[in-house]
Amino acid sequence: MSLIISAATADDAAAIAALRTAAAESLTREFGKGHWSSVVFEKGVLRMLDEPGVFVLKDGAALLATFRLGTRKPWAIDTAYFTNAAKPLYLTEMAVQPDRQKQGIGRRAVHEASRIAREWPSDAIRLDAYDAPAGAGGFYARCGYREVGRVSYRNVPLIYYELVL
Repeated sequence: MSLIISAATADDAAAIAALRTAAAESLTREFGKGHWSSVVFEKGVLRMLDEPGVFVLKDGAALLATFRLGTRKPWAIDTAYFTNAAKPLYLTEMAVQPDRQKQGIGRRAVHEASRIAREWPSDAIRLDAYDAPAGAGGFYARCGYREVGRVSYRNVPLIYYELVL
């Protein structure tokens, strides 16, 4: 397996939408309907690509994972819970092809996100995960992220994580 990380392009939009939808459907089958059960459309991915920071991890032409790093704080994040950082980045839109999960691909994507953040330059990566069985909090903790808080935003229970760089 020869994994290559690159910035996503418009040519990747349909595959990113399909991957994120497949991941959502897999979570819904395993854990039931929840906030993770959304369908992602190519048009939405194309809008997201208007700003830099969307990345893909591929094996040849096969898209295995995607994530987004951005400077704009997501709506559900309260910065009061995090270590003071001058240039934080926010990790969002992370997904791994369901049939390729538990093979180290997600860990590789998170590692690449850290490398990219250091080069950005950034001094921290922040994220939230659902505080539910379908949430990926345990995964982020195993990848070295530190839990910094638990909140409920619009009745959605979340866990905040950070990686200080």
